[in-house]
Amino acid sequence: MAKEKHVSETPATQMLKKLGIPYTGHTYDYVEHGGAMESARQLGVDPHHVAKTLIMEDERARPLIIIMHGDREVSTKNLARQTGAKKIEPCTPDVAQRHSGYMVGGTSPFGTRKKMPVWMEASLLELPVIYLNGGRRGYLLEIAPQAVEQALKAGKVNVALEK
Repeated sequence: MAKEKHVSETPATQMLKKLGIPYTGHTYDYVEHGGAMESARQLGVDPHHVAKTLIMEDERARPLIIIMHGDREVSTKNLARQTGAKKIEPCTPDVAQRHSGYMVGGTSPFGTRKKMPVWMEASLLELPVIYLNGGRRGYLLEIAPQAVEQALKAGKVNVALEK
């Protein structure tokens, strides 16, 4: 189990507090390239309940956010089809950081530098809670997925692929 420690405010937690959305913060030891699987292991939660925040862009380099199960991949072809884009691909880490204001590995869909459309894997909404990045490496927020959807006005998509 990860040790609890105080984490200073992030743009994500500031936004959630301003909106009055309840969450519980969980810290873990960040591991480079460990991703959702490593954070789930350290926190003792199902990786399917850990939601990764990915910054992608369409054929005109317009950024968007996709929130996906930690144990799944995104079908960019299906995402493009379901969002009306011709093509969608992941941003490079430096471009993602420029759009979001967050370091890769610490990207939250809340409090991003640029306002971007948000898409959420629909099956995340079937879970009672999800664990989403809180805007810092090694920091996840336990939050109701419906609150995430409503606060971010997220569109629902079905684009998950088995890893």
